[in-house]
Amino acid sequence: MPTNVTPQYHKAEEAYRRATTLDEELKCLEVMLREMPKHKGSEKLQSEIKQKISRAKKEQEAAKKTPSRGHGVRIPRQGAGTAVLLGAPNAGKSQLLASLTRATPEIATYPFTTRVPLPGMMTFEDVQVQLIDTPPVTHDIFEPYMQGLIRGADLALLVLDLASDDGTDDCQQVLDKLDSTKTRLARTHALDDDDLGLSYTQTLLAANKIDVADASIRLELLHETKSWDFPEYVISAAQRTGLDALRSAIYGALDVIRVYTKLPHAKTPDYGRPFTIRRGGTLMDVAALVHKDFAENLKFARVWGANVHDGTVAKGDHVLSDKDVVELHI
Repeated sequence: MPTNVTPQYHKAEEAYRRATTLDEELKCLEVMLREMPKHKGSEKLQSEIKQKISRAKKEQEAAKKTPSRGHGVRIPRQGAGTAVLLGAPNAGKSQLLASLTRATPEIATYPFTTRVPLPGMMTFEDVQVQLIDTPPVTHDIFEPYMQGLIRGADLALLVLDLASDDGTDDCQQVLDKLDSTKTRLARTHALDDDDLGLSYTQTLLAANKIDVADASIRLELLHETKSWDFPEYVISAAQRTGLDALRSAIYGALDVIRVYTKLPHAKTPDYGRPFTIRRGGTLMDVAALVHKDFAENLKFARVWGANVHDGTVAKGDHVLSDKDVVELHI
């Protein structure tokens, strides 16, 4: 990867990693090619992006001729980010969704209770994070649309069943199944340097049902035998043990900041509904979330926060900090 790529390239690359449709992929690839520095060191990547664009266009044309094939399951993104719950049958994903959100999934002791993805909104302080429960994954069972859900998520939460002697092996089956696809799990999200189509989604491990008999023994065996190295959180979804730490970890993994807005003539900001942007985001990113007119016509903003003097006048490229207050002027 060339080291002197533009911020626009990085944004397009991140969007491409999460793209779930051909249209989204093509738009991102075209931006990446446009923003890619043109020199000898980038020739291989330029060629790969051009090939991807060509294939995407051909697939688009084919899709127009067979519109009935569809694009699988799509769940609109909401909140500060999206985390998808993955696991084997009976791992406790639905119970975890119910314990972390107000969603009411069917919860039962028999496997394959969850047959379609179900979203819920998890509250963390003054923001909402979208969680999506999914059908179980085994060596033989994997819904095709799951790749799009995992790729499009900001985070994957791999749920392991500490009540089962097969919990570790079941989790390994999930990983093996995904390793046979172009969408895989890792400690951090990334695109493969040698294969632009191979995407890695950042993952946390939720070792569930620590409250059951012999769970602590199985946890020790897990540490001795596991082949992965995801950040681990030991929980009981049913008893709500360890959920505060997991909730904080989910939000922290999104790597976003909260920004509050204030009307020019208002005395106090609107603290009830913060905007969330990626850490390192700018005033222009917030303006675009408020309304497209603000992004197109922003003249300046006043900023209050821990890292600026109260009412500091700033331009659109000003990098914001968590819990900054901004007053936009157009």
